Amino acid sequence: MLEGNRVSRISVRGFAVASATAVTTVGAVVGVASGDPQSSGDNNFEAAAADTTLLAEIPVGQQAKVATASLTQQADTQAAVADEAAKKSAEESARLKAANDAKAKKQAADEAKEAEEKAAKAEKEAKERESQEETASRSASRDSSSFEQQSSYTVDQVKAIARQIIPSGQFQCFSNIVQHESTWNYKAVNPSSGAYGLVQSYPGSKMSSVADDWRTNPATQIQWGLNYMNERYGSPCEAWDFWQANRSY
Repeated sequence: MLEGNRVSRISVRGFAVASATAVTTVGAVVGVASGDPQSSGDNNFEAAAADTTLLAEIPVGQQAKVATASLTQQADTQAAVADEAAKKSAEESARLKAANDAKAKKQAADEAKEAEEKAAKAEKEAKERESQEETASRSASRDSSSFEQQSSYTVDQVKAIARQIIPSGQFQCFSNIVQHESTWNYKAVNPSSGAYGLVQSYPGSKMSSVADDWRTNPATQIQWGLNYMNERYGSPCEAWDFWQANRSY
């Protein structure tokens, strides 16, 4: 009977050593994951030694349960290590994605701002060129007093005078108004209101602010009409816009 117990205790000790070795291995893995492999390994080895002594005292009938519990603990430990690694990997992936998204948004915002600034600059330059051209055109225009008066004028002659007084970019608008108001007849009279001349000034005597020959000199009428459109509407083209909306100006 004593001999049988001795053999049983030896068998238990062998199993305990095997179990302790497995636990030590798991402990080493956990230690590596935490950055202190030597410390973890030493601690687990000591624990294994203690477990070996304890297992040697366990009855033969309980050893299977102990072995199962040990393997379950090993599996749980390994699963915890794997979960932690997966969690860190997911967090790193999320951080990189957020950084890339922020970079892409900033780049898109910078590109949109640059495009807006370019468009504003181009618009500004276009307005400056238009203003310069308008100024140059006005400078090149002749004053009505520089034309020698004739006894009569054809429509073509009146238009030729207008082209020399009206800025080139505004001539067509001016011409549209005159065509509707008097069909380029510098002696046209409105029988109802008494409006007179190319631009149908009402009363006609208003044109004397340019010269007293307003009844017979188309240059005087053209100059007065240009002055009126610039002062009231800003330009002949703006006057033409108003005329189209209201059929008068």
